[in-house]
Amino acid sequence: MPNYRNYFTPKTNVFTFLLGGLFLWQSNIAISADSIWYRTDDPLKIEALTPPAIPEGYLESTACAANTYDYALTLAEVAEAALCNNPQTRGAYASARVQAAQLGIAKSAYFPIINDNITGNLNVTLPEQQSRNNPYSNLSNNIVASYLLYDFGNRDAHLENARQLLQAASATQSSVVQNLLLNAIQAFYQVQAGIAALDAAAESERASEENFKAADARYKAGLSTPADKLQAQTLFAQNTLSRITAEGSLKTAYGTLANVMGLAANQPLKLVTNDSIQPLQNVEQDIDALIEQARTRRPDLVASDAQLKAAQASVDASRAATKPSVSVAVSNNIQDGSSTAFNSNSALGVTVSIPIFSGYGPSYKIRSAEANADLRTAQRDQLRLQISLDVWRAYQSLRTANESIRAASILVSSALESSRMALGRYKAGVGNIIDSINAQSALANARQQQIQAHLNWNIARATLAQSIGGLDNAMIHSLPLGGGNMQTNKVN
Repeated sequence: MPNYRNYFTPKTNVFTFLLGGLFLWQSNIAISADSIWYRTDDPLKIEALTPPAIPEGYLESTACAANTYDYALTLAEVAEAALCNNPQTRGAYASARVQAAQLGIAKSAYFPIINDNITGNLNVTLPEQQSRNNPYSNLSNNIVASYLLYDFGNRDAHLENARQLLQAASATQSSVVQNLLLNAIQAFYQVQAGIAALDAAAESERASEENFKAADARYKAGLSTPADKLQAQTLFAQNTLSRITAEGSLKTAYGTLANVMGLAANQPLKLVTNDSIQPLQNVEQDIDALIEQARTRRPDLVASDAQLKAAQASVDASRAATKPSVSVAVSNNIQDGSSTAFNSNSALGVTVSIPIFSGYGPSYKIRSAEANADLRTAQRDQLRLQISLDVWRAYQSLRTANESIRAASILVSSALESSRMALGRYKAGVGNIIDSINAQSALANARQQQIQAHLNWNIARATLAQSIGGLDNAMIHSLPLGGGNMQTNKVN
């Protein structure tokens, strides 16, 4: 029976120790934060091409500081909170960073590739041979550096594809920001409308209560029938129910606003309020110019154009992949061991890779890339049509809302005067309860129409700005309640 303890000679132990140390050294470098395997300092300077977390023009520099939102918020502050806290902005930014990293991958194809293969063996032969040490060891190190010289534009096409996709991701990020801003504006004005609706409902309840008291007093004095009292009481109960419903709707609107701001729905919020009526503005503009402006500024159209160019680059890449490529390589192989004499072999060569047949796969890859480019073209053209419709609708909505404010103001004034006269006539005994009830109902409806008209006007302005790609921080500050110190309203 061989004595294996004698096989592990000092020379073998040294070899084993060196080989183990080499593997530990490689493993340590491979898992380190900064090494030739992984760099954290952005060696290709891709971060300079990555868009900021929130594109310029949408946010003031200090807006994302930690905030408890325990003060009256303007529209601009609500919009800034939405951009800072809503996960949609972080998701869009992460998508842009993914595409930036893909651009770095495409650029890395222009650098040489270096691989080092190290092999170590410790062998025991049974039965022992007189001509060979037993055990015996071998160590081999093979390092190869290769560089792609020419590939008929395949690398260039992949790089162009990555560039265009990064531009598309950046534009998509801007589109997400604008959509989020529009949602924040709509939620803000829904709360403002809810506040006004609750005030109007409370006023209608107060007026109907006064009407009920008058009917009750006349009934007790024997001057009216029970029907008058019951009808007035019914209107009073209906207006009380409307006030309760308005309170619930306002709480829901506050929860929606908090959600858009990236906060919990039960987050208490206070908003600035303004009791003054906004002056009417001249909204007559050249609709053709607005549509043309939208086609140059809309970020989703910019993203669609970039995606089309990326698809066209993919067609070029698929075609180039079917053509030969030329690479140069240099290698060095070192072998040493107890059974092998030391030798070193170096080589320099050129490799030409010629695709001959791949089962028709490349042909269908080209067809797929061409079809995808056609799809992107159709999507771009459809979006251009949709943009013109978006601008047209938003413009007409703004004009309608502008005219509705004027008509609603006249309606409220006449309904208020009619309600006062009807109640006065009823109290004086020269009118009937039906006229008073109808006048109060008409006044309540007129107030709701006025509130809706102002809500539509504010949202229509923001929607028009978003439809032409101009919804930014400056636009938000120009909207009513966009800034300044005003009265506060709070719902917990």
